[in-house]
This record gives sequence, structure tokens and C-alpha cells, in this order.
Amino acid sequence: MTINCELVILILALTPYGQVHTEKIIGGRNVAPHHRPYMVYLKNQLAEEEIPYCGGFILSEDFVMTAAHCQAQSLSVFLGSHKIGENDVGIPVEKAFPHENFSEVDYSNDLMLLKLSSKVTFGTNVGPIQLASVEDNNDDGSLPSPCSVSGWGIKSWHGEHTSRILMEANVTLIENELCPEEISYCSGGKTGPAQGDSGGPLVCKDEKAFGVVAAGKETEPGHIISKYAKISAYRSWINTVMNITGKP
Repeated sequence: MTINCELVILILALTPYGQVHTEKIIGGRNVAPHHRPYMVYLKNQLAEEEIPYCGGFILSEDFVMTAAHCQAQSLSVFLGSHKIGENDVGIPVEKAFPHENFSEVDYSNDLMLLKLSSKVTFGTNVGPIQLASVEDNNDDGSLPSPCSVSGWGIKSWHGEHTSRILMEANVTLIENELCPEEISYCSGGKTGPAQGDSGGPLVCKDEKAFGVVAAGKETEPGHIISKYAKISAYRSWINTVMNITGKP
């Protein structure tokens, strides 16, 4: 995914069903079965397509995080999946909480919490991921490393078919004017998320979620720039939503 002044055009290229999203890992490899138990995929229950709508990741027994641009009228979250359609467990979303300052222009503040209609039972194949905090940032101001992304999105930039098996790829974070360091990260290179991978986690040191896949673009043949919401900048918002809505 590439991000620049033509972000809107770029994002449209990444959006499934005529929306702006990112779907598949470019230049990735298959994930070992259930090696990422926090990964989930979302389906728009009102759409006919039997493919993932977006990705996401488990935070607690009843909350999942994804991208705000993945909002739909009727969503279900599928957990414990490695291969799509094989032992999938779906839970309807009770309520969605997109960030109130999400922008469809530049995809800033592109994150959303989903309250599930029933609690998740954790086990070998299903479990939460820890979120990065401000304290997890490097003292010298350098960007987190190493980092990776995962999802069921398309395998090639100009491909049409999403992966039925969960894939992953290493990504390198870079400084870019399209990603204000206060609220976002950017990665660049020949590998990265694509259409269908939106909402998945950017996982860095200590296997914590540092970002949420937002948008991207192919700036030149074989070169991808991807944008992520920086989770540590939103910890207060996350805690507020989960603490208020998580109470009986």
C-alpha cells in the first residue's frame, strides 16, 4: 500500500466492495497454524461475498480492534481461524465504536473497537494480544523494530483473489510526511498489507500491537507504503471505551 498526496485514489484501490480498505499481505508467507491466536477476520453479513471484509485482533473476552473504515451495518467476527471456512467460529458484533475523529480524507485516527455480543473463551487457538504503550517507544526516538503484519488479503498488488490461509510478512517502519509521528506509523518496501488486511495489527517488539493497518499505496512498481494508526497515542481512548461499555 502506498500513501501520498493521492491517498484517496490509493485507498480506493485498496478498498474491497468499492470502499477504501486494504486486503492481502503482499510478498508474505503462510503463518504456522494458530501461531497468531489474536487474529480475527470480519464479514459484512449483508454482503454476498464469502471472503473476509477486514482483519482485526482480540483485546479481551468481549472486545476486538479493527480499522474505523471497516465499519458496516452488520458485522460478525470470526475467531480461531487459520484457513477460511475451516472450523470458523463467528460472533456477531453488538456495537461498534469508531474513533470520533476518523477522517475519510487522509485516514487519520483510523481505528475502531467492536463490542462482541458474547464473551470469547480463550484457549490454544484464541487469545488476546497486548497493546503497546508510550513506555514501549524507544528512548532514542527510533522507530519500533522488528515489525510484521498478517491477514487474509490479496497476495499480489494487482491480484483479485484473497488468501484462504492466514499470511504474514515482515515490514520496515520509515519516516514519511504522510504519517504524522504523533498518531501514525508508515512502512515501506516490497512487502506489506493490501486489500483485505485493513484493521489487522502491526506487531513489533515483545509481540505487542503497535499499530492498526489503515491504508496504503503502490508508489512505484514493487514499492509499497502503508499507513497504520499508532496505538500508543490512543490508549486513553481505548481504555475509556472498554471500561465504560465493558461494565454490566
